[in-house]
Amino acid sequence: MKKCIITVVGKDKVGIIAGVCQYLSDISVNILNISQTIVEGYFNMMMIVDFAKLTKSFVDASEELENLGEEIGCVIRVQREEIFDKMHRL
Repeated sequence: MKKCIITVVGKDKVGIIAGVCQYLSDISVNILNISQTIVEGYFNMMMIVDFAKLTKSFVDASEELENLGEEIGCVIRVQREEIFDKMHRL
């Protein structure tokens, strides 16, 4: 399993979750856990996903998610789980 953490932050509007989830489905990424909240009109979502069956490169998927974020008015970031594991070992 190749876990990644995806964060989505922006002004709340209809379709944010649908857009991100549809893109992930299209590239064979499985959502393992999802948490979202809206605070004073601002949307915040964190997803833990499995990139093991990803149908394109990690770099391409990350860039396309960033572009999707711009299209829907959010900031989307993708980080590999290993980053967090290494931070906790220091």
